Amino acid sequence: MATEWKLFADLAERAGEKRVTVEAAAGDTVGDALEELLADRSDLEDRVLDEEGDLRSQINVLRNGTNVLIEEEGLETELEDGDELALFPPVSGG
Repeated sequence: MATEWKLFADLAERAGEKRVTVEAAAGDTVGDALEELLADRSDLEDRVLDEEGDLRSQINVLRNGTNVLIEEEGLETELEDGDELALFPPVSGG
């Protein structure tokens, strides 16, 4: 099953596109899909992961509009058919 990531702001710039499709099936985790996304995108990986390979605290990961880091099981959240994933950098406003 293909799963689509939507990327925003500088994350899209680093990936070279705003939408990226990865191979991740129902039962795989958000973390599995993230690994697929970052596999051939070292510039994006450097922005999203810290030196230890953990997700940077300011990066937001959404599944169907819900922040998995706050409202679900984090990167261990299981995917379902038709899920849409999104990756957001920090957002500030004035």
